[in-house]
Amino acid sequence: MIALTPAPPYYAVIFTSTRTEGDNGYVGMAIAMEELAKQQDGYLGIESARNELGITVSYWESLEAIKNWKQNLDHLAAQKLGKEKWYEHYKVRVCRVERDYGM
Repeated sequence: MIALTPAPPYYAVIFTSTRTEGDNGYVGMAIAMEELAKQQDGYLGIESARNELGITVSYWESLEAIKNWKQNLDHLAAQKLGKEKWYEHYKVRVCRVERDYGM
């Protein structure tokens, strides 16, 4: 589903990854992290797709909200597991959305 974001400006965190073989608890943690993110101040929405390459874009009101999410203790634990078990490679990009449009 396409996230219903407010009028710009707002911020997007783009997380691109390639996975290791097997689930190894990944799907359960991804669901838990999405639910936890929704509870954070400044959270606006999320969009995600995965084939060989996974792309998750989360939307936030401010850079401070992104920083607070990155430092959330449960999220830190998930990041550690991601590095150890789930991702071959990943890249995080933080962007300011200046304009959006659609139908």
